[in-house]
Amino acid sequence: MSKILLKVRLILYNRGNILLLRQRKMQGGNYTLVGGTIEDKEFSKKSLIREAREEAGLVLQAEDLQLAHVLHKKPKKKEQRITLYFKATKWAGMLKTGEPHKFKGVAWFPLDNLPDNLSDTVRHVLKEYREGRLYSEFRG
Repeated sequence: MSKILLKVRLILYNRGNILLLRQRKMQGGNYTLVGGTIEDKEFSKKSLIREAREEAGLVLQAEDLQLAHVLHKKPKKKEQRITLYFKATKWAGMLKTGEPHKFKGVAWFPLDNLPDNLSDTVRHVLKEYREGRLYSEFRG
């Protein structure tokens, strides 16, 4: 049986824009969403709150996070992943690029003008979410 990783990601909109992180080249170099792997002693919302603070300087509250999408991903030659995507209704903090060894930028992008090098997974999830689907599968 293959190992299954549990992950969380943040879908954060603000006035027609979405928040994206720019990965460093060694991490793939693409734009992606804030988030990461759920650690052993964490629940999903606590994990996303921690990741948002570490990666982008955002302060989130558990009660302001709503489940928006669930993705079952089967990457080539890697373990399976289940990712819970949460939408935030409120946030605080000053945007900053955290974890500089992984990311080289954090910025807002218009939904109708997303960067070309948005990861395929994020592009898939945003399409599914915007079309009202709570669950999808992706082979990447």
